[in-house]
Amino acid sequence: MIVLAQTPDLLGSSPWPVVVASLSLVGLALGLSWWLGLGIEREVVIASARAAVQLLGVGLIFGFIFEADMALVLAASWVVVMVVIGGIVVRRRAGGTIPGLAVVAFVAVAGTAAISLTVAFAFGVFELDPVSLVVVAGITIGNAVPSAVLGVKTGKTVCQDHFGEVEAALALGMQRGQVVRFMAPRAARTAIIPQVERTKVVGLIALPGAMTGLLLAGVDPFEAVVIQLVVMYLVLGTAAVCVVSLVATVVRAAVTPSLRLADWIVPGEGGS
Repeated sequence: MIVLAQTPDLLGSSPWPVVVASLSLVGLALGLSWWLGLGIEREVVIASARAAVQLLGVGLIFGFIFEADMALVLAASWVVVMVVIGGIVVRRRAGGTIPGLAVVAFVAVAGTAAISLTVAFAFGVFELDPVSLVVVAGITIGNAVPSAVLGVKTGKTVCQDHFGEVEAALALGMQRGQVVRFMAPRAARTAIIPQVERTKVVGLIALPGAMTGLLLAGVDPFEAVVIQLVVMYLVLGTAAVCVVSLVATVVRAAVTPSLRLADWIVPGEGGS
């Protein structure tokens, strides 16, 4: 809260010059992409514009929620909205070709968020208030959704690139569960790499947001480290649970109940 209170003074009377200045690296990336012919300019511009619209919109919503008489109830409702949106995003990224994926994605995102909130507030890591509730949920869900999406995409890619191996496994008499154990490990290892690498460099190269905010707020460094450890382990666990559950779901869906290849995994027969 101290950092939030100091922000207007640090930014001056208007925050927009700082915002514009922060786009300098984005502009540099756009220039390099155009010069090298990489073709990523459109995606970068859309992502930047979308982030601005979404953050400004959420800022207005938070202003209403945190000042309302039933702030805690509204904050909890917003967490539910985040979970629902997260499940929808995962399903859309999968292209709607995998049955049951939406349910698994929703359970994974909601379950990891519930566990994280329980640990954070039941053990007194954070005081339960509307701001803390939204922040902790946002950290968890914000890591759950990309991990789930990556698990889905990696699982589909592995199955499609190695559909011959899946077919051979079925020819050898493997059941669906055995096919999952045969194909899922390589997809899961690939999908979890980004989060594992981020965890490995914590403190050496990267200073995580929670720890940085606490240090800037004047919290004792050791206490800030302990709190960051809790957050980091929750994030790593969230990513791992989402990756494992979604990869297993995708690989299992590659084989029909009649032990045949699903249409979406065979080139030219299904959607990717």
